[in-house]
Amino acid sequence: MAMGYQGFARNRPPSEQASVRVMYGYIRPHRLALIAGALLSLATGATGLVLPLIVRALISDLSRHRGLSGLVMIMCVLVLADAVLGAAGTYLLLRTADNLVLNTRKGLVSRLLRISIGALDRSEPGDLMARVTVDTTLLRAVVSSAIVPAVTGTLTALAALAFMGLLDVVLFGVTLGAVGCIVLMEAVIVPRIGRAIRQTQEAIGAMSAALERMLGAFRTVKASGAEEREEAQLHAAAARAWTAGLRTDLLQAVVGNTTELAVQFAFLAVLATGAAQVASSTINVGTLVAYLMYLLYLMGPVNLLSNAAAQYQAGAAAVTRIEEARRLPAEPSGPAVRVTRGDGPASVEFADVRFKYRAEYPEVQDGVSFAIAPGGMTAFVGPSGAGKTTVFSLIERFYEPDAGTIRVDGTDIREWPLSELRAAIGYVEQDAPVLSGTLRENLTFGAPGATEEELADVLRTTRLRELTERLPDGLDTYVGHRGMRLSGGERQRIAIARALLRRPRLLLLDEATSQLDAINEAVLRETVADVARLITVLVVAHRLSTVTMADRIIVMEAGRVQAVGTHTELVA
Repeated sequence: MAMGYQGFARNRPPSEQASVRVMYGYIRPHRLALIAGALLSLATGATGLVLPLIVRALISDLSRHRGLSGLVMIMCVLVLADAVLGAAGTYLLLRTADNLVLNTRKGLVSRLLRISIGALDRSEPGDLMARVTVDTTLLRAVVSSAIVPAVTGTLTALAALAFMGLLDVVLFGVTLGAVGCIVLMEAVIVPRIGRAIRQTQEAIGAMSAALERMLGAFRTVKASGAEEREEAQLHAAAARAWTAGLRTDLLQAVVGNTTELAVQFAFLAVLATGAAQVASSTINVGTLVAYLMYLLYLMGPVNLLSNAAAQYQAGAAAVTRIEEARRLPAEPSGPAVRVTRGDGPASVEFADVRFKYRAEYPEVQDGVSFAIAPGGMTAFVGPSGAGKTTVFSLIERFYEPDAGTIRVDGTDIREWPLSELRAAIGYVEQDAPVLSGTLRENLTFGAPGATEEELADVLRTTRLRELTERLPDGLDTYVGHRGMRLSGGERQRIAIARALLRRPRLLLLDEATSQLDAINEAVLRETVADVARLITVLVVAHRLSTVTMADRIIVMEAGRVQAVGTHTELVA
């Protein structure tokens, strides 16, 4: 089980009372539709409760040679009403259930988009995907097969028992014995169903995480000849989900079939007892037939309640997992005031900044301090692990420093609204990700309102015009999953063009030329030099050609700033 998944697994399931409160929070916005569906279901149940009484009257009239047309007509109307009301109630419940799933998915997606990078680092993306897709789907059954059916099933079962008690006390006593056995059995088994269902969902989440891991590094898997090992891991994850699912299936089968068996034994006992009473003239045939019809009718609500208990357990387990995802730490929203922004290049200052990715990890920023004036290019150099990329992550507020202050334009970045801060920054990551979609969608990802002229200008700057002319559909060409139809250098230039199209005041380039050939690197260096005259450019660099052209160089090692100066000054 992956680290992030274990982090979720350590959370204790909420108590039953807390689970009910959380579940109510999900269904509360849909309570009016649920009440309407419940009323329609109760109306359907009422028609079924009246039918046995009419049948008893029909048998009585038949024995007295009375006309039957009126009662037959009433029965036909009741059967038709039962069908119409049942269809309307079912549709309303299913539609409400779909609305619940939609709203839950939208809310969960909105939350996940705003969780902190640190929270995502400790989670498994595949498991989070399973919570959005699989777990939210289970909520559908809570509405359509659990909550409302449990309420209506209970009321109709109680009503049926009341009518049965009025018809005959002796037969009613036999029926109560069977119902008591069913209730006792479900009280023992249903909680186990809940635990089994949660284990099944966790196993599915782990399998999704393993699958996402494999697909995310598909070429590496093939190049490493690791297909069989990955296949074995995925098969093992699928087997764990299968085993957990079998346990759930077994418990549900035991509940369902034992319930049906108990009702059938009750039917046989009532039939035998009732036949003896008819023989002794204690009751008439019409009463026995009506009672047996009520008993058969009772099987529906009883089975409904058994199924509702299982479905509620599944929904409660799903809600627990969804709530775990919703409780992941979110990024700070920032103050509700606007920070005064300039139009020119931005200044950056670190003052004794300390940071570690986790409490048990060593510090990657150990008292980092430097000041960068507006404009020009600043290169961060140093060995791997020196904390250079972390500087960029802290400026973007992907992480919060443990101590110290970071200022942009002289203002603590914690006082900036997050959207305002990031709107002023263009960021090119080390691996230069390209999203699935068209080239145009990738370029305008951070600037959806960019004009054709702005696109043409940035394509010319980043030497991408030749690429667009070569592609079959130009800017509207689909670039494949993660841009796999493009070369590494092309993906890197697209990432740079995407950042430039935002017209940032501060540009962060993390090894932005690592995958470019010498010719394109030289052209891009010229472009960056031109950009640095207008905005502030920070570059993480290892290539000497990039370092020598920087206006200032910050040398880092072991999370500390070791030296600051120009290339000439530092060499001297």
